[in-house]
Amino acid sequence: MSSSPLSKKRRVSDSETKTGSHCSSSNSVRTELSHTPTNGMAKNGNDAEIDEGLYSRQLYVLGHDAMKRMQSSNVLVSGLRGLGVEIAKNVILGGVKSVTLHDQGQAEWRDLSSQFYLREEDLGKNRAEVSRIRLAELNSYVPVVAYTGVLIDDYLTQFQVVVLTNSPLEEQQRVGDFCHSNGIKLVIADTRGLFGQLFCDFGEEMLVIDTNGEQPLSAMISMITKVIISISRVYEARHGFESGDFVTFTEVQGMTELNGCQPVEIKTLGPYTFSICDTTGFGDYVRGGIVSQVKMPQKVVFKPLTASMAEPEFVLTDFAKFERPGQLHLGFQALHSYQRKHSRLPKPWCQADGEELVSLAKEVNSGQTGSAKVDELDDKLIKKLAFVSAGDLAPLNAFIGGLAAQEVLKACTGKFMPIMQWLYFDALECLSEEEGGAMLTEEDCAPRNSRYDGQIAVFGSQLQEELAKQRYFLVGAGAIGCELLKNFAMIGLASGEGEVIVTDMDTIEKSNLNRQFLFRPWDVTKMKSETAAAAVKQMNPSIRITGHQNRVGPDTERVYDDDFFESLHGVANALDNVDARMYMDRRCVYYRKPLLESGTLGTKGNVQVVIPFLTESYSSSQDPPEKSIPICTLKNFPNAIEHTLQWARDEFEGLFKQPSENAMQYLTDAKFLERTLKLPGAQPLEVLEAVYKSLVTDCPHSWADCVIWARHHWQCQYSNNICQLLHNFPPEQLTSSGAPFWSGPKRCPHPLEFSTSNHLHMDYVMSGANLFAQSYGMQGSTDRVGVAKILDSLSVPTFVPRSGVKIHVSDQELQSANANVDDNRLEELKTLLPGPEASSHFKLTAIDFEKDDDSNFHMDFIVAASNLRAENYHIPPADRHKSKLIAGKIIPAIATTTSAVVGLVCLELIKIVQGHKKVESFKNGFMNLALPFFTFSEPISAPSHKYYEIDWSLWDRFEVKGLQANGEEMTLRQFLDYFKNEHQLEITMLSQGVSMLYSFFMPAAKLKERLLLPMTEIVTKVSKKKLGKHVKALVFELCCNDLTDEDVEVPYVRYTIR
Repeated sequence: MSSSPLSKKRRVSDSETKTGSHCSSSNSVRTELSHTPTNGMAKNGNDAEIDEGLYSRQLYVLGHDAMKRMQSSNVLVSGLRGLGVEIAKNVILGGVKSVTLHDQGQAEWRDLSSQFYLREEDLGKNRAEVSRIRLAELNSYVPVVAYTGVLIDDYLTQFQVVVLTNSPLEEQQRVGDFCHSNGIKLVIADTRGLFGQLFCDFGEEMLVIDTNGEQPLSAMISMITKVIISISRVYEARHGFESGDFVTFTEVQGMTELNGCQPVEIKTLGPYTFSICDTTGFGDYVRGGIVSQVKMPQKVVFKPLTASMAEPEFVLTDFAKFERPGQLHLGFQALHSYQRKHSRLPKPWCQADGEELVSLAKEVNSGQTGSAKVDELDDKLIKKLAFVSAGDLAPLNAFIGGLAAQEVLKACTGKFMPIMQWLYFDALECLSEEEGGAMLTEEDCAPRNSRYDGQIAVFGSQLQEELAKQRYFLVGAGAIGCELLKNFAMIGLASGEGEVIVTDMDTIEKSNLNRQFLFRPWDVTKMKSETAAAAVKQMNPSIRITGHQNRVGPDTERVYDDDFFESLHGVANALDNVDARMYMDRRCVYYRKPLLESGTLGTKGNVQVVIPFLTESYSSSQDPPEKSIPICTLKNFPNAIEHTLQWARDEFEGLFKQPSENAMQYLTDAKFLERTLKLPGAQPLEVLEAVYKSLVTDCPHSWADCVIWARHHWQCQYSNNICQLLHNFPPEQLTSSGAPFWSGPKRCPHPLEFSTSNHLHMDYVMSGANLFAQSYGMQGSTDRVGVAKILDSLSVPTFVPRSGVKIHVSDQELQSANANVDDNRLEELKTLLPGPEASSHFKLTAIDFEKDDDSNFHMDFIVAASNLRAENYHIPPADRHKSKLIAGKIIPAIATTTSAVVGLVCLELIKIVQGHKKVESFKNGFMNLALPFFTFSEPISAPSHKYYEIDWSLWDRFEVKGLQANGEEMTLRQFLDYFKNEHQLEITMLSQGVSMLYSFFMPAAKLKERLLLPMTEIVTKVSKKKLGKHVKALVFELCCNDLTDEDVEVPYVRYTIR
C-alpha cells in the first residue's frame, strides 16, 4: 500500500492523447532503448546511468533529463534540527550528486521532538555527525558528508544549491549575497512552533524548462482556415489549450507547411477552436493533422535576499489568510532581533516576551521603506508567534521540509516553477478553540528535559498526556504510511498506554526505497508493516506499535471487529486504491471514528479530515467516472499509444492468464461446464473454444512448439487481421456521406512483414514464447539465435481475406449486433474436450502481470506487442519506461509531496486529539508543488436530512436492541410494530446487505411465515450465510412511509444481537 492516488478514481487513459509524426516505413520501427533487462531481451530504457528499479516512480514525476541534471548537483544543508533533517532526507532520496550536512550545534532534548535521526544517547553530540550515518543509508548513490566548521565563502563555492535552516539573519544575508553573486542557488527555511517560513533565490538567469510538469496536450484537427489569423478546430474532445501556449503540427494534409513548423503561439477561441498564425500563403487544407503542445522554457529572475526582504513577493498558502504573509514577514525579522538581543527565543507563552516581540516588530515595520511596510501590525498574531516560537513540531517540519526539498530539486533541475520568493505558513487552528486561544502558562510549557519539549512548548503537557493514550489504526505502510509513523513517533502518539496498529499485506520491493524511507535495501522482501514498526521504535522507543499483515475488507472483519473498532480513537488511511478507502470510510462512519485521509499523485497532494457528526465522509463526494477507451477503438481503430498499450495488456490477459484459468477450472471443477453454458450470448462458445485451444490444438510439447505458436500469433495480429480490416474498409473507402472512412480518429493501418533481423519482431516472439512456455510449466529460453533458426525453417501460410466477415465500426453497433451461437459447434466441443481424468497431464499456470520484474518477460511482451500495433497504425512508439507507466497504471510519486501532505495530516490529528468541535477549525487541503499552488478549506458539513421534525445525517441511525427483556429475540412482526409505534414509520421494505428481508409486495404465504421468525433467523435464511460469533450487530436499510403515506428517507438501523 504505497502512496495513494490523489483522486478517488485514478484516470488511466485520456481521450485527448498524444500522437506524433506519421511513420510510413513498411519495416518495423525499433525503439532505441538502452536499458537491458536481465532476461537478455533487446535494450529498453533511456539512460543506463539512472537506476530505474530504484527511481521508477520519481522518474515519472521528474523525467530522465531532470534526473540527470540533479545527479550533477552538490547540495549543502545547514542546520540539522528537525527541519534540516527532513530536507536532507528528501533531497538524498531524490538522488542528487552529493549532500553535505552542516551544523555546529550539539543535540539537545528539544531536538528530539522532531529530529527523527537523533536518539537520547546522542544528546551532547554534534547533530550533523550523528545524523550523517543514518541519512547516508537512505540512498547508496548519494555520498553524504558532515561539516562542522564555519560557512566561509570559499567553502560555499563547491555547491550548486545551499539550504540554510536555523540560521541567524546576519548569516542568511551574508551567505545570500555571496550565493546570488556567484550563481549558487539559495533556499532558506525556518519553522517556529506553528509558523513556517521559506525563501528562494535562484539567481537572475534561472531557466525553468517545464513550469507545471503536466504531459503536453495533443488533439486531432478537423479543420484549418486559410486566413490571416487562421482558426483550427479539433475533433469532438476539448483541446485543453490556453492562450499563450505554443503548438506544432504533424500529419496535416494539404496545408503541409504547418508540418514540423517551429512552435506557434496560439489564442484559444473556445473549447474546440484556437487561432494560429497567418496561413494565407500556405496550401489549401485538405484533412487530418495532429496539433501538439510544446513546452517552452521560461526565464525567471530572482532578487537577492536583502532586496527581497524590502520588496517581498509572497506565495499564498491560504487565501483565507490574505494579510498574514506580510505580518509574518515582519514577525520573523523581529524574532531574529529578539534572538540577537537575548541570545534566545521568547519563552513559551511568556507575556512579557510576547509584548517585547510586538515592540520589536513595530520597530522593524517603522524601519521599512519598501512594500514590506504594513499599515497596521497584527499584535495578537505577533504575540502568538512569540508564545510558540521556541516550539519545534514534527508535522510543521514535515510540511515546510517537503516544500523546501522540492525547491532544492527545482533549483537543481529547472523542472517546475519555483516559489517566488517568500512563503509563510501557520497552523494556529491547532491551538485551543477558545476565543484567542486558551492561555497556557509558562509553567505548562516550560522545558522538562523530555524528548517532547519542543511540542510541550507549544501545547503544554496536558496534550502530551492525551497523545500518549491514543489508540490509532493505520491502514497501509507504504510512502504515506512510513511518513505517518515517523510523525506519530515524534509527537508521542501511543507512547503511554495507547497503541498504533499498522496493517499492510505487502512486502518491500526495491522501487519502494526511493520514498518509503523507513526501509533499506536489506529489507527487500520483508513485510512492510513489521519493518516499519521496528524502524519507528528506533526513533522513539516509547511508541507502542503492532504490525499486522491483513488486507482490510469483509474477509478480515473477524479480526477488525466491533471490539477492535470501539477501542480506537481514530483511523488514518495510507491506501493506494479507492475501494479500500471507501470500505474504511464506511467502517469509520459506522463506528463513529475520526478518519484522516490523504493521497498523492506526483507533485499533487490532498488531505481530507472526517469528523463524526461534524463533516461529510470520504464517500460523500465522488470523482467523475474515469474515461474508458471504446472497445472498437481498441480492437480496430487505435489512434494513440495509450490505445495500443491497453490492447497489449488485454492481449497479455487473454493469452497467458484467462485461458489457463479456464482450462484448469474445466479440468478440476465439475460445475465449470454447467456454469459456462449458462453465460449469455456467444460467451459459452468463446470460453469453450479457448479451453479447447489450450488443452488440444495449441498445447505445446516442446520449446519449438512455443516459438511456432508465438510466430503464428504474430502473423495473425500484425498481418492477417490488418489485411482483413483493409479488405472490409479499403484505404479509399468513403462513408455514406461521401467523407473518407479513414480520417480523423481512424488511422489507416498497414500490415507488417515478419523478419528475424528485426529486433522488435524477435522481442515479440521471444517474450511471447517464453510466457506461453511458462503457462504450461515448460522451460523457456533466451537463445535468440536458436529461435531465429526455428523461425527460418518455418513456413507460414499466405493469408487470403474472407468476404462476409463483420467488423464493427462503433461500440453502439457492437452492442446492437446479435451474437449467432453455433449450437452444433458447441455440442461438438463438448465431445472433443478431454475428460476430467486428463487433469494429471496438464500443469497450466495463469500468469499475473507484474511490471517491476525485468526478468519475467512481462514488460518485454507489452512493449513489443504495443509498439508493433503502433507501427501498424503509424503511431509513434513508446519506450519501455513510458510503456510501464501506462500499461502498469503506475502512480507517479516523489518523497517531497508525501512529506508535505503527511505534515498537514498530523496537524489535523493534533486538533482531533485536542477535541476541537468547530468545523472551521479543521482544514482540508490541496497542493501542487510544481506550480506551486496551495488551497485550504474547511471541511463540508455532513448533509442534513429530515423526517417529521427530526434532523439526521449520515452519522445518525436507529438503535434497536434485538434481545428483549424476556431474553427472546425480536421477530419481524415485532420489529415492524416497533417502528410503527415508536417512530410513526411504516416499513415498506427492509434489507440487510444485498438480502431483501421484507417487502410490502411479498407473497402472502412467505410473509406469514417470516413475520413469526426472529430477525437473525431471517437474515441467515435469506443470505444463506451463518452469522459469525464476532458479529455483535446487524445493519438494516429501510424504506418507510410516514403517517400521510408519503415516502420518507430515514437513517439505517443498527440492530444489536449480542
